[in-house]
Amino acid sequence: MNENETKQPETQDLREETAEAAPEVAEHDALGTLREQLAEAQQQTLYARAEVQNIRRRAEKDVSDARNYAATNFARDILSVADNLGRALQAIPADLREDDKMKGLVAGLEATGRELDSVLGRHGITKIAAMGETLDPNRHQAMLEMPSDAAPGTIVQEMQSGYMIKDRLLRPALVGVARKPD
Repeated sequence: MNENETKQPETQDLREETAEAAPEVAEHDALGTLREQLAEAQQQTLYARAEVQNIRRRAEKDVSDARNYAATNFARDILSVADNLGRALQAIPADLREDDKMKGLVAGLEATGRELDSVLGRHGITKIAAMGETLDPNRHQAMLEMPSDAAPGTIVQEMQSGYMIKDRLLRPALVGVARKPD
């Protein structure tokens, strides 16, 4: 055993004796440990608060989305009713529209169509503009290309109206798109 090895246990013994004689040294060691534990607890508290805040934000967004888009499935189903009503109105020839016997029926169907559009609008459901617009794959679905004098990519025919609910696509517009003539 060399001299350093024998001094080390002596130093440790001396420290213990001093700590017994001077309680403030022991308190200082305990205080350092407590400070470390306090810093760790504060950090864990900050993480827990941040997590709670993130959960609250997610829950608020989920509630908001549920409130805003709850009618999505029902709205998709009712759009077929709106489409059929529109087709029925378009199918009535002009001479029957002027016939006194049919005027009441036509006026009733038109009023029903306006009311349906009004109800859809009150619930944030709006028709997508299509005719003459440039094809937007986020709102329009191209079904065919047609030779046309219009710029390529311009919508020249609308087969089925598209709708948005708030800021989300409910149903894309089915359209025919212009292409250069052959």
